[in-house]
Amino acid sequence: MRTRLLAVAGFAICFLAVAAPTFAHHAWRGYDMKNFTTLKGTVTGFDFGNPHVWMNLDVKDDKGNIEKWSAGGPSPSRMANSGWTKDTLHPGDEISVVGNRITDGTLKLRLSKVVLSNGRELTCYGNQSGP
Repeated sequence: MRTRLLAVAGFAICFLAVAAPTFAHHAWRGYDMKNFTTLKGTVTGFDFGNPHVWMNLDVKDDKGNIEKWSAGGPSPSRMANSGWTKDTLHPGDEISVVGNRITDGTLKLRLSKVVLSNGRELTCYGNQSGP
């Protein structure tokens, strides 16, 4: 009986160890990965932290109204490989962002690249379209 209990416990531990990475990460579900959106706005926040880098932007719509957008990228370590640091963006910076808009109608974007006011382009995944 004890051997059987140890075997079941060992199997459960092995199963959880193999399954853990599946639950630990997610895909960019719900984003329109076939079309790119370009926005120009003012940075209001920049969080260069795990698990994903996020920035907030004020973007003027066609009528001049301010829309509050959020744009997310990969992990800081992955973005650092493309030249990003925690000091790349600051509130008040004027930037353009290119990415995939979420399909639920909220103002969220999965970043592909950012163009700084000086024209410097920074990719988020090492290439234009991401992973």
